[in-house]
Amino acid sequence: MTRRGDSPYKRADSFTKAAKSQGFPARSVFKLEEIDRRVRLLSRGQHVLDLGAAPGSWTLYAAQKVGPSGQVLAVDLQAIVVPLAPHAKAVQGNALDLSNADLALFAPYDVVLSDMAPSTTGDRMTDQARSFELFARALEVAKTLGKPGSSFVGKIFMGGELPDAKERVRQAYGEVKLVRPDAVRAQSFEVFIVGLGKKA
Repeated sequence: MTRRGDSPYKRADSFTKAAKSQGFPARSVFKLEEIDRRVRLLSRGQHVLDLGAAPGSWTLYAAQKVGPSGQVLAVDLQAIVVPLAPHAKAVQGNALDLSNADLALFAPYDVVLSDMAPSTTGDRMTDQARSFELFARALEVAKTLGKPGSSFVGKIFMGGELPDAKERVRQAYGEVKLVRPDAVRAQSFEVFIVGLGKKA
């Protein structure tokens, strides 16, 4: 249930082709790149946790931005097979089942990322509920393992749970933004909630 949301779409578009040409396995890199550009999320020396990391585009991007003085932990149900820099490590497992201790290798974190998405059923209400469950888990991890002043980015499917999700982030972070990057496919319901300045 921690798979990136790219696999149902087989036809390569301009974002997919650009990602491949730049050495990234999936177009999702441009979602994070836009979020990073808009909120100045990542910088040198940071410790980053990437939940739902396969096939590895966000991990590669984050590792580039934090540099050798930073550290990135990538977690996904699927194995991450792309080569990672020495300061990035991948763990295979379900973020819903892994303990916070399993996720705390490089904690406390400056940034917690979650591009987790459920395996979709075709029933929108069911998919939204499952998406909210993953989002809520990611947020709890961020609240527990993120340092004061840290940031959180969580994907969620738009639906009735969205106001609750935003409120949960607002309770834990000083600033909340809703971002739908240009690289999100037009038919997708996904959106990203960004929390900046984690409260002590």
